[in-house]
Amino acid sequence: MSQLLGMPSLAIAEDYYRPTRAYRAEPHYEPPRYVRNLSKTQFKEFRDITWLNVGLDFRARYEYRENDFRPWTDTSSGTAVRRYRPDPDNIWLLRTRAYLGIQDILDPFRFAVEYEDARSYNSLYERDNGTTNEFELIQGYAELYFRNALGEDRPLSIRAGRMSLELLDRRLIGNNQFRNTTNNFEGFRVSFGKRQNDWDLDTFALQPVERLKYEFDRPDEKTWIYGGVLSIRRWSDFITIQPYFLGRMQNGDLAHNVADREIYAPGLRVYGFFGKTGFDFDADINKQFGRSGQIRTVQGRRVEANLQHDALAYSLELGYTFDHAWKPRVSAFYGYGTGDKGQADGKNERFDTFYGFNQPWSRNDYFSWDNVHAPKVRLQFAPLKDVRVETGYNAYWLQSETDAWNRANLRDPTGKSGSFLGHEFDIRFVHKLNAYMDWSLSYARFTPGDFTKDVGKRVGAFTSEPSNFFYFEVNLNAFGDGNPKI
Repeated sequence: MSQLLGMPSLAIAEDYYRPTRAYRAEPHYEPPRYVRNLSKTQFKEFRDITWLNVGLDFRARYEYRENDFRPWTDTSSGTAVRRYRPDPDNIWLLRTRAYLGIQDILDPFRFAVEYEDARSYNSLYERDNGTTNEFELIQGYAELYFRNALGEDRPLSIRAGRMSLELLDRRLIGNNQFRNTTNNFEGFRVSFGKRQNDWDLDTFALQPVERLKYEFDRPDEKTWIYGGVLSIRRWSDFITIQPYFLGRMQNGDLAHNVADREIYAPGLRVYGFFGKTGFDFDADINKQFGRSGQIRTVQGRRVEANLQHDALAYSLELGYTFDHAWKPRVSAFYGYGTGDKGQADGKNERFDTFYGFNQPWSRNDYFSWDNVHAPKVRLQFAPLKDVRVETGYNAYWLQSETDAWNRANLRDPTGKSGSFLGHEFDIRFVHKLNAYMDWSLSYARFTPGDFTKDVGKRVGAFTSEPSNFFYFEVNLNAFGDGNPKI
């Protein structure tokens, strides 16, 4: 493999990995961030136990939402109906996670299990699988880990079972840590090398797990996602290059309103730094093609139309970090994702967002990487050692005026309502109180644009007023921050 890439096969002790500075684009790697090696916890008697990874954390978040543009699914009548949220909502979200992982001592055999209990209280609206997933195994996999299979300290890893996964900038594959519940998958993952090497290749074939609020989750056996990400880090002080390919294969089922889908999505992500100037960049482009079924009602019966899938998305962020004690970073971002032009052209141009993380797009969680123009400016700084402040301004337009603002369930098929969806201001404070606790406070205000006001009035949305989203969050970690005082 190394010879094919034109790279030396000898061991390289240097750590080539450089994280991106782009806003909330750094993926969560395994093990999860709250997990600690037992030798690095506060328990001095376990300093020699390096083969056991443990984790136990708890998060409580209070949310207040007013004029929320996200619809909810009402199943009280026995039929799922999308409804709008007319009244302000106060909701408590509680999440507990526990992790146990074995490494080194049984090599090449390793395994890990992760448990999650996610609950919600006090909402006016029906619980959904984004807030509630009680007593659930979110990871349980076995792994064969050959540490020096591709050269010294250049491993080969073969993993099977249930697992979480984050790739690239998290906009297509992410486990969504902000949400109360977690994206996860079942299947196989094979990794050549590791992220500290000058190159690695991560491949996978997985079925997404369907989150069931009160029952044991199960894989979606009609859907497979597969692909690979090659990361080239030889010049990572300046640039990391990540060509990648994703695919989705979905077997249709008219009885359950599921269409056939076969999508191929090659892409390229690059990120890095302009030397030591303080400037950084992060860019991603993805082209999708294939076929995408669409279920329609014709003469009183449902039929499936087989459409050509043809979509494109890209994003670019440029930032500058000042040489100052507060480490202020200013950044400008632009994101673009195509929407469908109409139902009569035999094509589906709406970009498939796979299982992406939406918080980088909107603190309100109103937008994703489809049918959107989204410019954004941000400021981040740390006025104190353990305090971080983030604030930003975003604006949003439809890429196709005839397609929907999907996450708000608003659409004007005539395209006469324009394209301006609105703009959003957000601010967040994060404080690490001590090694075991941190808390954060955030506010976001979305002001609707002409499209949102016009279509909302005609289709029965409850409001054309600005929405307000406030939350207060506390995180507790039983094993500290991994830097115990010895």
